[in-house]
Amino acid sequence: MLTSTLRFVSLRRGPAVARNFCSTSAVRAAEVNSLGVVGAGQMGLGIALVAAQNAKVPVTLVDTSQASLDKGLKFADKLLEKNVAKQRLTQEQADEVRGLITTSLTLEGLSGVDFVIEAVPEIPDLKSKIFASLAQIAPKHAILATNTSSISITKIASATNTDPTDLQASSRVISTHFMNPVPIQKGVEIIRGLQTSQETTDTAIAFVQRMGKVASVSADTPGFIANRILMPYLNEAVICLETGVGSREDIDSIMKTGTNVPMGPLVLADFIGLDTCLAIMNVLHQETGDSKYRPAGLLRRMVDAGWLGKKSGKGFYDY
Repeated sequence: MLTSTLRFVSLRRGPAVARNFCSTSAVRAAEVNSLGVVGAGQMGLGIALVAAQNAKVPVTLVDTSQASLDKGLKFADKLLEKNVAKQRLTQEQADEVRGLITTSLTLEGLSGVDFVIEAVPEIPDLKSKIFASLAQIAPKHAILATNTSSISITKIASATNTDPTDLQASSRVISTHFMNPVPIQKGVEIIRGLQTSQETTDTAIAFVQRMGKVASVSADTPGFIANRILMPYLNEAVICLETGVGSREDIDSIMKTGTNVPMGPLVLADFIGLDTCLAIMNVLHQETGDSKYRPAGLLRRMVDAGWLGKKSGKGFYDY
C-alpha cells in the first residue's frame, strides 16, 4: 500500500515516473468488457468508434434523438470507409468495428456495461441529471466517466448520491477528457474528483490506454490542464480581432508560421465550436473569479447570433 501511495504522490515529479505509474495501473484496474457512451455528437461518436476499433469492446451509443444517432452512425460509416480506402483497415476489420456499435434511445440501454463515458454539452444541470440516473441504472461496479472539459468532477460525482443502498457510487466517478477529434488526437486528461477511488483511476487509465490514447492526470480545478491553457489563448485571439490588433487571417497566420502550431486560434475556435469555447470561459471566469478569464465580448455576440463555427456553417470563417 505504501509503495502504491508513493508512486501516486511522485506522479508529478516527471515524465519517467508518470510512465511508471501508468504501467502499474493495470495491476489494480478492473476489467472492462463493454462500454456505454452518452451523447451521439462528434465527441461521443468519436469515443465510441475508437473504443470499438482499438479496445475491441462492444459499445452502446445512447442519445435521446434518433436523428442524432442516425447521423452519428452515418459519420462512423464514412470514417471507416475512408480508413478502408487508405488501407488502414481491411473491409472485414471495418465491418467488425461497425458491428460492435449498437444504439439506444434511453439510458436503460446501459444496464449491463462496465464503463460509461458521458459526452453531452457543457451544461452542469444536464450532466448532474445524467449521472444521477446512471448511478441507479448502470451496474454497481461500472465506472461512470464524464468527458467534461471544465466542470468540477467532484460536483458531478455528488449527483450520484441518490441511492442509499449504493454509498460508493461517487467513488466510481471520474473524468476521461478526450481531445477533439477523438480518432486523431492521442491525449486524454484523467481528472479525479475528491471522492474518486484509486481503483477507478487505475481502471480509467488502463482503459484509455487500450483505446490507444496517452493519459495525463490533472487536478480537479477549473479547466483542468488543457483548457486552462488553451481557452485563454483562443479568447485573447478573439480580443485581438475585436480590438483591431490584426485581421483574422493575420492572427491565424502569425501563430501558425511564428509558433509552429498546426491551426490558427480563430480557425481552431471555429472547429471546437464557439458556444463550447464560451461555455468553458464562463466556467473559468465564474469558478476562479479572475477577470483574466472574462470571455471576449465578440465571442458572446457571435454565439448570440448563432455563428458557432464549423458546425453551424459560419464562425470567424464561412464553411
